[in-house]
Amino acid sequence: MPTMAAVKINGAKLKSLRERRFLTREELAEKIGSHRDHVGRLERGEVANPRMATIRNLAEALGVDPAELVE
Repeated sequence: MPTMAAVKINGAKLKSLRERRFLTREELAEKIGSHRDHVGRLERGEVANPRMATIRNLAEALGVDPAELVE
């Protein structure tokens, strides 16, 4: 049975996209229904395998394709 490969968010890209849109971590977290600490962990690469819903929500909030956020 095939397995899904682990997906990791490119934290530096996430942070850059957030800052280019003049959003704080708190503002982005509110847009995606999360907590600012979680956004910080994603930006630092501390979340090994984020949920696909999180990736989609981040992409939508930042106006990018989800593929742009993953490594």
